[in-house]
Amino acid sequence: MEIRGPLMLPARREDIELETIDGLRLVGELALPENGEPRAMLVTLHPLPTAGGFMDSHILRKAAARLPALADIGVLRFNTRGTESPRGRSDGEFDGGRAEAFDLAAAVDFVRERGLPRPWLVGWSFGTELALKYGRDHEIEGTILLSPPLHRATDDDVAAWAGDTRPMVVLVPEFDDYLRPDAAMRRFSTVPHATLIPVEGGKHLWVGEHQTRRVLTEIVGAVHPEALPLPVQWHGGAAHRD
Repeated sequence: MEIRGPLMLPARREDIELETIDGLRLVGELALPENGEPRAMLVTLHPLPTAGGFMDSHILRKAAARLPALADIGVLRFNTRGTESPRGRSDGEFDGGRAEAFDLAAAVDFVRERGLPRPWLVGWSFGTELALKYGRDHEIEGTILLSPPLHRATDDDVAAWAGDTRPMVVLVPEFDDYLRPDAAMRRFSTVPHATLIPVEGGKHLWVGEHQTRRVLTEIVGAVHPEALPLPVQWHGGAAHRD
């Protein structure tokens, strides 16, 4: 069976709730390898909710559908405050990336409390702003930024990572709507250890199976490179269309 589109591979999946320090309930899902413990965890931060972003935004949904089975990587997805998806609506209201600092903290705390290993932040678009602004304050392995617009995250927020040795991987689409590779090279030049990867033919939303595979490959390459190359065919247990 070819691995593409909404194919969901076997995993242990659990509907979860996060509680923020300001008393909100955030809905989410935890996906872990079907057998054994994960080699690492992805704490995912979705695109802008006022533009349709949520925990089911397709790259994050496909990461949760595929990576526990293909790479032994666990995936935590959740709706930030005020965001709704088929899983449900998180309490509160969108705060433009300010109080969402508490949402990120609740997700990282959940991973730590569960004893899950090696959490990485994976932000997409708006989610990269949260990772850049607030990720340094938490015990994470590193950050992966997909299509960073650098709207809410300032140059000072970026430069603050200069003295932080944790890995930072930045995927910048060639035809991004907000920040393209040449500009990204300049904006991230203050973080010498950042690995900036221009993606030929890429666009902000990473549409299409080719772009999905490219993004998931880069994520796995940063987090658990021994799992590469990712298979494109599934020969294991039961899988189904999401």
